[in-house]
Amino acid sequence: MHRIWALEKGEGGTAEERMVAYFDSEHHPQQALLPRMIYVALEDDTLIGYIAGHLTQRFGCEGELQWLYVAPERRRRGVASALLRRLAEWFNEQRASQVCVNVASSNSVARAFYAQNGAEAMNQHWLMWKNIAMLSEHTKVDG
Repeated sequence: MHRIWALEKGEGGTAEERMVAYFDSEHHPQQALLPRMIYVALEDDTLIGYIAGHLTQRFGCEGELQWLYVAPERRRRGVASALLRRLAEWFNEQRASQVCVNVASSNSVARAFYAQNGAEAMNQHWLMWKNIAMLSEHTKVDG
């Protein structure tokens, strides 16, 4: 993960620092609840992507997708879709059907990906699945 995390820098420290704090329950997104889950995508022994989420009460949702990342050279090959389906299954196991995700209004690629996978706009910065379990029932768009 260090190779991928080194590519991402942002507010609140490096992606590695934020994620470690998130899983150590030292970084708390607003209204986040436990448990938290991460899934990784590997190609041979190389990490090519990850997705993380948690239970929440934010915006009346029951779950929140916190991070989804796929290495640039592995995008458009179904990795993001597979990770999203797996996290959707976890949310379903947790009985969390209404799930939200924060996406910058300028990130048209991510917004289109989530919309193609059933998320609807809540406002300028948030999208939501009213029932994320539907991801198991529909054909996915390659991500």
